[in-house]
Amino acid sequence: MMAHGYEQGRLNLPFVGISTFGKRPYVEDWSAIEAEVAVLGAPFDFGTQFRAGARFGPRAIREASTLFSFGHAGAYDHEDDATYLGPEVRIVDIGDADIVHTDTEASHANIETGVRAILKAGALPVVLGGDHSVNIPCIRAFDDQGPIHILQIDAHLDFVDVRHGVRHGHGNPMRRAAEKEYVSGITALGIRNVSSTAKEGYEAARRMGDDFLSVRQVRKLGTEAVLARIPKGARLYVTIDIDGFCPSIAPGTGTPSHGGFLYYEVLEILQGVAREHEVVGIDLVEVAPDYDPTGSTGILAAQVLLNFLGFIFHARGRR
Repeated sequence: MMAHGYEQGRLNLPFVGISTFGKRPYVEDWSAIEAEVAVLGAPFDFGTQFRAGARFGPRAIREASTLFSFGHAGAYDHEDDATYLGPEVRIVDIGDADIVHTDTEASHANIETGVRAILKAGALPVVLGGDHSVNIPCIRAFDDQGPIHILQIDAHLDFVDVRHGVRHGHGNPMRRAAEKEYVSGITALGIRNVSSTAKEGYEAARRMGDDFLSVRQVRKLGTEAVLARIPKGARLYVTIDIDGFCPSIAPGTGTPSHGGFLYYEVLEILQGVAREHEVVGIDLVEVAPDYDPTGSTGILAAQVLLNFLGFIFHARGRR
């Protein structure tokens, strides 16, 4: 009998059953997480400045992720000659943080609680947004985890300090992160065109340790040169805004920006990051499925996350 185990257990096709992330087990009790990876939904979008709808992102990503739930023994990649996310990588879905409508601080606090529970369990947190403000409580949860460096994939710098009294919207997360003493720096890739951050915000970002490149600059430098800009040995928290991708492949987002990355450009960066760095946390944000009737944005988000997780644990097994 072949080791893949197709002959054993239920067929459990992608369109059957409950849509947890990758159809992995659901853990309701946050004090009983036993896994290498724990997925938390953060269905919060009160921080948006234009089109809302990212509150439905976690559901869309989970449903899309069932497409990749075939088989029982991981996914074989013939280009890499590697099997990713085999049964030795335990992934659980712990559901969503409780969102209190119209209350940003209470909602963010509940997201932070979820991330802290994952870290306490020794698992890798993967947070499904929600708008990009959910990164703020995610980074807060790392205050006792030692220094981290942030890798940001995004169309927008998100380095606004305060605008009309707002400090915790989706234009603020990287500014809030840069203020943390345990955040050693930020590498931002994909920043382009009209942005939510004014010129003084870009100047402040440079002063506070933010190294940013546009899509065109990344393409000109090439993957290896871009990876070399990330400090050697840095422990990385990776935040991926789906609008970092071109809206031709990711239209389901509130603030689309043309000229973005294509799939393999980001995938090769993430594979290099997983090979060279310890990845300590991930969030993927700003999927707003109602703007994409094809569902391809959610599929892209799920595929990026599953591949990235595969790269991370394959690299850990080689260390």
